[in-house]
Amino acid sequence: MPAYPAVIVHCPDTRFYLGYVPGFPGAHSQGVTLDDLLANLWEAIAMLLKDGEPRLEAEFVGTLNVRHPMIDPSRP
Repeated sequence: MPAYPAVIVHCPDTRFYLGYVPGFPGAHSQGVTLDDLLANLWEAIAMLLKDGEPRLEAEFVGTLNVRHPMIDPSRP
């Protein structure tokens, strides 16, 4: 089975983990724990794969921590 990169965030308001596969329409889910999220995300992906291998609309490149001088005045 192919592997897909997933973006995962935690919402402090709902305390849910949210995940999605960049460029894979419909490949998103949520869970109370990371294990729940992973199970739910794989279920969503499995349902989508029944229609065949997707043509991804975007490619995951990576993450980047961005600092802005207005927020971090110590940075030149």
